[in-house]
Amino acid sequence: MQYELIVFDWDGTLMDSAGRIVSSLRAAITDTGLPPRTDKALANIIGLGLQESLQSLFPDGTQNDYDALVERYRHYFLDADPTPTRLFDGARETLELLRDHGYWLAIATGKARRGLNAVLHDTGLGTFFQASRCADETFSKPQPHMLLELMDEMGVTAEQTLMIGDTEYDLSMAKNAGVTSVGIGHGVHDAQRLLACQPQALVEDLPALQAWFRQQMK
Repeated sequence: MQYELIVFDWDGTLMDSAGRIVSSLRAAITDTGLPPRTDKALANIIGLGLQESLQSLFPDGTQNDYDALVERYRHYFLDADPTPTRLFDGARETLELLRDHGYWLAIATGKARRGLNAVLHDTGLGTFFQASRCADETFSKPQPHMLLELMDEMGVTAEQTLMIGDTEYDLSMAKNAGVTSVGIGHGVHDAQRLLACQPQALVEDLPALQAWFRQQMK
């Protein structure tokens, strides 16, 4: 493989967290008195930065609305929502495989830095990653800035970088940055949406991603 840097999305790619995100958003919307949104609509925005997600859900909202939603969402997601989250099967093994073959690993996520630091600590996966970018540090997906900044930090080209994600926002970000992508099908966007972004491959889950990497390494 010509790649040197493998960049992962987090929610829906390495961690099965959609249930808590949707539940926390629903509770935050209820607290702020804004009109309810369907669970499908709430799940659809997973992968965007939080501010961009709320603007998509409530395009006529005010900044005060968004600020209140952010505060209540973070309260639920970080502290109060009991909905369990877990790493997808094969997450640690996939990272170990890539690390042991000498690849640099990074994260590009719609999470805020506080949230990413918390899950990296809780899962013990933080030591696998050389770099990361969060939505509160730069422009949100699908704009290319997360990848451009990670490539600059790691000193690699677009041709040496691979993006792995479960949403069209991940794969569109890669396309906008001139980076090859692989879609993973166990997240929130269906195969048709992922394939429309022209990834190099679409795999079902992380064990299938491991198999794809092993084939590329031959």
